[in-house]
Amino acid sequence: MPAERTPMRQVREVLRLKTAGVSGNQIARRLGVAPSSVRLTFQQLAAAGLRMHRELKRKHVTLAILWDEYIEQHPDGYRYSRFCELYRGWAGGLSVTMRQTHAGGDKLFVDYAGDTVPVIVDRLTGETRPAQVFVAVMGASNFTYAEASWTQALGDWIGAHMRAFAAIGGVPRLLVPDNAKVAIIKACLYEPQVNRTTPRWRPITTPRSCRHDRAGHATRRRSRPRC
Repeated sequence: MPAERTPMRQVREVLRLKTAGVSGNQIARRLGVAPSSVRLTFQQLAAAGLRMHRELKRKHVTLAILWDEYIEQHPDGYRYSRFCELYRGWAGGLSVTMRQTHAGGDKLFVDYAGDTVPVIVDRLTGETRPAQVFVAVMGASNFTYAEASWTQALGDWIGAHMRAFAAIGGVPRLLVPDNAKVAIIKACLYEPQVNRTTPRWRPITTPRSCRHDRAGHATRRRSRPRC
């Protein structure tokens, strides 16, 4: 027999009191419910947060889409702004598994975005052509440069970098490509093969598959199985 659904009003009150730092037993006394009901609500809220967190990792899934699904099931539920606020508060409490610290001007992360953008090439017919989106982001400042090109060919790749350097006003110490096909000839966790054109530039090219020691130097494991 399926468990009885907790009323939305009770869920909202439990969440409000929990956010205010009230203990589970005190919440149960204030609402006049069993402590087990409060614990069950806590479990349901945690499970809902995890489901949302997983869904948001999927391509094209946004909080707006998840809220639409939520409000369809719970018409008396939270408005969109409060829904986002609660999720971000929950997500902010997750343990951070890896934290990176970047020095100013040290690393520039470069890659092509996964999705293309439609560009109108004929205004009369409305014909469109997909364009590739190159993105470069400075590690320390998050300064972002982006541009569109018709292809991911080597000429577009090199040209995009030169224009990114011009927009930044300088050249970083390290370029970190995320295994873009034009940059990485052969992907490998230990010894990826980088396109010959890339190392001719002044920055050092370090694929993201390489590890870094505390001093920031690229390192690899001693055992190097074949890729």
